[in-house]
Amino acid sequence: MPDFAVAAGVMRHFEIDGELVSVEAYGSGHINDTSCAVFQRREGLARFILQRINTHIFPNPEPLMENIQRVTTHLAALMANERGADRRVLTLVPARDGKPFYRDREDGCWRVYKFIEGARTYNTAANAERAFESAKAFGHFQKMLVNLPGPRLHDILPGFHNTPRRYEAFERVIAEDPVGRVASARAEIEFAVARKSVANVLVDADLPERVTHNDTKLNNVLFDDATGEGICVIDLDTTMPGLALYDFGDMVRTATSPVDEDERDLARVEMQFPMFEALMRGYLSSAGSFLTDAEKRHLAVAGKLITVEQGIRFLTDHLAGDTYYKVSRPNQNLDRCRTQFRLIGSIEKQEEAMEMLIARLLDELAG
Repeated sequence: MPDFAVAAGVMRHFEIDGELVSVEAYGSGHINDTSCAVFQRREGLARFILQRINTHIFPNPEPLMENIQRVTTHLAALMANERGADRRVLTLVPARDGKPFYRDREDGCWRVYKFIEGARTYNTAANAERAFESAKAFGHFQKMLVNLPGPRLHDILPGFHNTPRRYEAFERVIAEDPVGRVASARAEIEFAVARKSVANVLVDADLPERVTHNDTKLNNVLFDDATGEGICVIDLDTTMPGLALYDFGDMVRTATSPVDEDERDLARVEMQFPMFEALMRGYLSSAGSFLTDAEKRHLAVAGKLITVEQGIRFLTDHLAGDTYYKVSRPNQNLDRCRTQFRLIGSIEKQEEAMEMLIARLLDELAG
């Protein structure tokens, strides 16, 4: 978090009237440096979200911010006549030079959003209703962007959900074994290799390219404090061209298991079918009208695919010496991998039931 003087210096470069009175760390994100800045204005106190973009992860913030500006402007225009429209889409505060961000003298890149009051995020889906609302919100986000005018959005992280490429990186690190960990991870390696055939399922399915969020964790939806409705999708850094089912698959991966992704008691890891049903119902309630038949046919496999992909990403990083994901204890990335693979086992046991549920829900949608 920036100190008060730094924050005040940065905020002077944005179109905000009033006096900065406080700044505090905000949220639970692990990528960008996020703070809540409070201003005293003529009409009273007003809060803003101040973020310093992580230029190690996102070395070219200009195209990233162009994507966000285009997406939020489009969403705001579509929802302009809805009740509480200003709470249903993020609003960028422009810098005084008209850009959607500010670069300081040290080449740090900053942005500011208006604070959405009366709403909060949650890290876990404590109940089916919350899972339903999160999936409905992400589906609505995709639906509103189906007709985003061109040109094509910038590809911020090329190949981000290209599972075959993730397998290629995995196989390279096994061959190189840079830190001597391959021998102690044989069981996990064999598990991943045995599921390589799933890697190409969506790539080869001839699915349409969509504008997708690409980080559909539950805590990237704001829920209304009064109603519990999922009102706004946030954290748009990875919004770019992709497949709609990558987003749905990551919802399944992150919202159906009741434990953290580095849980060491694997007996606690499972895909909770009621949560999957809630996600499926919520997603189809908003996205069902635009999904193609091919996309609908692949809904069931999406969760397994993304969980396989994330598992091999954790395993690859463990074998490489923990060079990408932050770790706070030895073998944490291996534990993360094991949790994903345990979840895959639970998904595989329920695949037939998942297919039957989806078929029933699609029949209800069609009827």
